Amino acid sequence: MSDQKIIVVLGATGAQGGGLARAILNDPSKTFSLRAVTRKPDSDKAKALKAAGAEVVTADLDDVESLTKAFSGAYGVYGLTNFWEHFSPEKETAQAKNIAEAAKAAGVRHAIWSTFEDVRDKVPLADTRMPTLLGKYKVPHFDAKAEANAFFRNAGVPTTFLLTSFYWDNLIYFGLGPKKGPDGVLAITFPMGDKKLPGIAAEDIGKCALGVFKAGDKYIGKTVGVAGGHQTGAQMAASLSKSLGQEVRYNAVPADMYRGFGFPGADEMGNMFQYKADFEEAYCGVRNLDESKALNPSIQSFDQWLAVNKDKIPLE
Repeated sequence: MSDQKIIVVLGATGAQGGGLARAILNDPSKTFSLRAVTRKPDSDKAKALKAAGAEVVTADLDDVESLTKAFSGAYGVYGLTNFWEHFSPEKETAQAKNIAEAAKAAGVRHAIWSTFEDVRDKVPLADTRMPTLLGKYKVPHFDAKAEANAFFRNAGVPTTFLLTSFYWDNLIYFGLGPKKGPDGVLAITFPMGDKKLPGIAAEDIGKCALGVFKAGDKYIGKTVGVAGGHQTGAQMAASLSKSLGQEVRYNAVPADMYRGFGFPGADEMGNMFQYKADFEEAYCGVRNLDESKALNPSIQSFDQWLAVNKDKIPLE
């Protein structure tokens, strides 16, 4: 056991981090041991990780000293931030800076930073195709994470930049699942037209990340995107219809309409989906399905994910 390399996982009780935590614990090769970071070590999820063999430590993304202590002696760190917890891109950027500084101070040999593209590279702030948000962003939770890439590069931390995809789990937990229209028929609604949306089971992101760590230096300094499938909204609706045993339609609404729906983050998500649609080829292209499968041979397709999770999807 003593020769196992330690991987520190931030957000170890959440979707992405939890997937990696379980992947490490369940890996037959036992290449790595898990140090799970949480703000709530007494939570049921944290206790379950400890019972499964994880070392559970307390640290806070807003406190660089606590992170440096948590990273001490570790080979790898999986870093991520959660925009939807606070809706502040500035907070995300500050937290990412803390992760990078702590990784440097602790001498971490391989960090994975869960990031996204900077939408402003293709849609400058002056571009009126989509509104500018918060004065300086197009898609704040994309742009801020992309800005933070520089912290890892400038600190000289050996880093893999991991681009994730739409969580299919959002159909369960994020309010994006099928909803009944006035005629009583279920429908999913995205401003994607007939463009393909890269998607993935949240659990599989962690398994892909484990594949990156196991590859050693191969992905250090590189950007790698992961997805379990590239589906149009119509294809997703067809899969949902088959799996749920009732009709699910696809509403392809204009991005402006989506931005006006009024739920928290609607403008942000409207911009995000518009970006994915307008730059479909590049966005899908970097999320290569073959490479994703090479990193995680058990990666699920949308239909496979539905077979396991269909009963969890709330039908409103």
